[in-house]
Amino acid sequence: MIALKDIYKTFAGNEVLHAVSVQIAPGQVTALIGPSGSGKSTLLRCVNLLEIPDAGSLTLGQEEIRFTPGTRPSHEAVQRIRLQTGMVFQNFQLFAHQSAVQNVMESLVTVKRWDKARAHARALALLEKVGLKDKADAWPANLSGGQQQRVAIARALAPEPAVLLCDEPTSALDPGLAAEVVAVLSDLAREGMTMLMATHDLRLAAQVASHTVFLQGGVVVEAGHSAAIFGNAQDVRTREFVKTLGQA
Repeated sequence: MIALKDIYKTFAGNEVLHAVSVQIAPGQVTALIGPSGSGKSTLLRCVNLLEIPDAGSLTLGQEEIRFTPGTRPSHEAVQRIRLQTGMVFQNFQLFAHQSAVQNVMESLVTVKRWDKARAHARALALLEKVGLKDKADAWPANLSGGQQQRVAIARALAPEPAVLLCDEPTSALDPGLAAEVVAVLSDLAREGMTMLMATHDLRLAAQVASHTVFLQGGVVVEAGHSAAIFGNAQDVRTREFVKTLGQA
């Protein structure tokens, strides 16, 4: 289970998250939606502690961290959380000097200390899973944006994380390439992968996520099953936002 409780985060005097609480059950896929500046990406990054909350608590599996103003969790505590998460970024962030298979192998060799043969076999299996085994030896520069993002997903899955975090995974892609990524994430959802994604992509949120959280101004306005959020939202702010997504 993932539980964020009463999370506060401020940047340079600007409160980005205010008393945000979200729970995600094992196997659940949750989309964070909201206008630019709503805090959805910041909240996502709080899960793997790329951003350290000012206050509140985070529970991930058996690990719990409580945050207090002016203090930081220990390096060991942060690492225990990060070892349970895989991160997919908006702009792929593949290593340009490594092939697709080398990118996927990297964390297994350098962090998990696997031997290269074992890591290579695992990387090939993951590339096959995302439909790119034939591109194993290709350089990132020779891959389309959709292919690069699928390699990034394979890389994030390599160490078998408990949760996959996706920060706007389709926003840098045109609709055709975005569909490739949506298909891969849909497959992972059907397999029971726990996922939390920040997105403005209505198709991704509605088709892949079983639950949706709508944030505005750093607070949770409404949360629930995706079908209810997109089809029968209770708050007028949610309805108006979903309407703009449908017109995009």
